[in-house]
Order: sequence, then structure tokens, then C-alpha cells
Amino acid sequence: MNRDDDLITTQLLPRAALLSRLLLRESPIPRSEAGVLGSLSRGPRRITELAEYEGLAQPTMTLLVKRLQERGWVARERDAADGRVVLVSLTAAGAEALEQARAGYRAVLARHLAAMSADEAAALTTATEALGHLIDALQRGDAR
Repeated sequence: MNRDDDLITTQLLPRAALLSRLLLRESPIPRSEAGVLGSLSRGPRRITELAEYEGLAQPTMTLLVKRLQERGWVARERDAADGRVVLVSLTAAGAEALEQARAGYRAVLARHLAAMSADEAAALTTATEALGHLIDALQRGDAR
């Protein structure tokens, strides 16, 4: 492992997590709720799937979904294929709340990007593309 690899393996996750926290603190929606809404924007999910994806215990996710349902941001419905299964889906109001939160953090990020040098912005563009490839590989379970 070279020095760059060591920097990436030790610093990428903490720095990405801190960036997310700093941007999302400007959001009117708590980070955990925004995460669930974001997950549901890709389609309905079981509570167990949401809990696993968000790294939360199932009872915690159940309470979180209940809170989101009370706000009208998610709906629960029985799976047509298996009536025992309850699926959670994003409502139009939930999609709007998520988009407002995303617009807020994008605006904060854009202000800071505008203050960066062209070289720094180009480096972030390259890094963002590389992160996309890394995410794709991790989702596929690919260790290339």
C-alpha cells in the first residue's frame, strides 16, 4: 500500500461523513430522516431493509417511519405479492420535503465551491467521479 492508499483508507470515510454532517446541519430535516427519505426515493422498502441500509436497529427504524408517516412524508402499505409484508413508500409531500432539504445543502455546497480555486474544483470533480465508481463497485460486491 502506498502513501496515497493509506491516506484514502484512513481518511476517506471520516471526511465524507463529516462533509455530510456539515452540509446536512443546514437542513430542516434531521439527517436520519433525510437518509430514509433518500432511500425511499429509489422505491418502496421493507422496514427491515431500511434499518439495514441506514445502519439502525429495526425498532428505531419503526419509530422513525412512524414519525415520517405522521408528517405525511411516507405511507405504509401491504405488499400485493405477499400480504404479510408491509412496504414503506415515499409520498409526494415526502419527495417535496426531501427536495427542499437537498436544495438547501446544494446551495451551501455551491457557495463554498464558488470560493475554491479552479484546480481545487477540478480535483473535486475527479474525486466525485472516482467515488461514483467506488460506490458502484461496492454495491456490486466487486473488489477489483
